[in-house]
Amino acid sequence: MTEHTAPASVPARLTGARADPALVADEHQALTESLEYYRRTFELKCEGLTPSQLSERSVPPSTLSLHGLLRHLTGVERWWFRIQFAGEDLPNLYYSDDDPEQDFDSLDGDVGEAFSLWHAECARAREIVAGASMDQTGTRISTGEPFTLRWLMLRMIGEYARHIGQADLVRERIDGATGE
Repeated sequence: MTEHTAPASVPARLTGARADPALVADEHQALTESLEYYRRTFELKCEGLTPSQLSERSVPPSTLSLHGLLRHLTGVERWWFRIQFAGEDLPNLYYSDDDPEQDFDSLDGDVGEAFSLWHAECARAREIVAGASMDQTGTRISTGEPFTLRWLMLRMIGEYARHIGQADLVRERIDGATGE
């Protein structure tokens, strides 16, 4: 008979306030609440870490870090909702044709300011979504093709879901915390 021994340490579990999307909802509510769920999940992945921990790279040669993901998602919020969907004339964030990877490569600047900017971009995206129908269209700058808000919401949910998976691994490597 073998004796079962408990692991030396159990990884911390990330927890925090987060609202599940409604089980019964119209399309606008379902998509909006799902995107909000993923935004909050990403935020939970970053909670409780120092700025230097947020900027730690995952595994060389990768430049992936939580700070880089934060910068990337901030730029994505602006690019899709404000620039392409709403047609606002704004500069890109953390991206240029000369330096397309600066969201991950250049982690200069204050992490707190990066979170403030992300919150502001998410707030503006919420305003845009609240004032539009799912059939309203924006224009994809690269091709001139129209896309609906419905398509954009699904794309953003996928964007966050993909990056939350990456954030899970980065966070676990930093301090062993998992979950949420």
